[in-house]
This record gives sequence, structure tokens and C-alpha cells, in this order.
Amino acid sequence: MTTENFMPSATTPDDRHIESVLLKLLTARSTASSACPSDVARAVTPGDWRVLLPDVRRVASGIALQGKIEITQAGQVVSATGPWKGPIRLRLRGQAAP
Repeated sequence: MTTENFMPSATTPDDRHIESVLLKLLTARSTASSACPSDVARAVTPGDWRVLLPDVRRVASGIALQGKIEITQAGQVVSATGPWKGPIRLRLRGQAAP
């Protein structure tokens, strides 16, 4: 999958844009797939994506609280509000890892 489908229309992405990209990215993947927050950040801003990681994690937390996605660590669903220690993955709600 290329990132051009998810390029922002403005220089600074807002939360709604990050949410839209995150949900499109997860929807486009197979039902057993998840995404790393860095995948989302790269899809939003390919050049300097690392600066977006805190925003992606914050937006993902809000989407998880709405019940649309799950946040996992080591394949287990974790609290949507954190705190998370180490890498997390994002997946659409109800999609279990293979």
C-alpha cells in the first residue's frame, strides 16, 4: 500500500485527519492485521513522521475509547488510556490476531 492515498491536504494534520488516515489504513488491511502507530504517522506525513507519534497515540486512544479500535501489546488488548510501556499495535475492534 502506498501512502499517497493518505496525504494530508494541509501542512499540519489535525486530529480528524489523523483519525481518518488511521481508520482508512486499518480498513484497507486484512482482517487479521494490525498497524503500528508509526505506520499511521508515515501515512500522514512521510517525511518527518516521528514528530506525529504522540499525536497518533493520543488520537488512537480517543478512537479506542469510542469502541472503534483496540490497542494491543504482545497480542493482548490493553487499556485505551494507557499508560503503555513499549510498542503498541492498533486494530479494528473485534479483529483477533491469527
